[in-house]
Amino acid sequence: MQSALDPAGHEARSVADLFFVTAVGAGIVWAVVMSVAVYATRSSSGGLDERLAKRFILWGGVAFPTVVLTALLIYGLRLMPVLRASGEGLTIAVAGEQFWWRVTYQPKDGPPVRSANEVRVPVGERVAFALTSPDVIHSFWNPSLGGKVDMIPGRENRLVLKAEKAGVYRGVCAEFCGASHALMAFPVIAMEKPDFDAWLSGQSRPAAEAAETAQGKTLFLQNGCGACHAVAGTEARGEVGPDLTRFGERATIGAGTLPNEPEQIARFIRETDTVKPRVKMPAYPALPREDLLAIAGYLGSLK
Repeated sequence: MQSALDPAGHEARSVADLFFVTAVGAGIVWAVVMSVAVYATRSSSGGLDERLAKRFILWGGVAFPTVVLTALLIYGLRLMPVLRASGEGLTIAVAGEQFWWRVTYQPKDGPPVRSANEVRVPVGERVAFALTSPDVIHSFWNPSLGGKVDMIPGRENRLVLKAEKAGVYRGVCAEFCGASHALMAFPVIAMEKPDFDAWLSGQSRPAAEAAETAQGKTLFLQNGCGACHAVAGTEARGEVGPDLTRFGERATIGAGTLPNEPEQIARFIRETDTVKPRVKMPAYPALPREDLLAIAGYLGSLK
């Protein structure tokens, strides 16, 4: 789901209400102006006297728009405490990078949990997002849950969201950031609070590895993937690229670029720059197909 007019979060509902109220106010002003214009063009009563014209300008051109615009401004300002409220416990640090999302959960009563390209939040609880960028300006936007906030290098901006119902809500980068800007999406998965707590608790442990993917793990490490990517519980401790510890749980690869399937993982590794132009990860076209599929199988098993 990705619609600012179908809100699933408290903040998004406030933004939608502001839009509809503003649209109604603008519609009223437009209707009055058009009515006066139609009357003036069709009236055959001749010109108005000077005193009546001055009153019309004073009340219709000054007082009426001032009252309407002031009322809309006051209504909009009343929403600021809602849109700028603080989080209740969980903070999620999100860094927009070319062209993916670095995600770190920072619970008050537990260790940080690293992830990438996917965000999970509990339903009914305010979550604070600490937003930044190490390279260029990005913009964090999930229209179903809240408004957009720019991610600016050297600065941390804050956003608070409260999901009202469980579901998967698509987010995007809303600021042009390079060749693969359009291939930089992220889902926000809103989960019931007990399910989220159990999920977050499990994330602090290394992912389970299937015995049949041992060859893929060996190939993953031998080909230097661990220099850029991290997999908790292994020798892979890279910090340049996305953390792959729970890669198998994600629905897509490459920040929404391809479905998370063995053939697509192998394709992404083999022709990275073709699939996602100007991405920093190098392609591995020389790897045999069976090696690519073995690595893909290993990554897909990390859950």
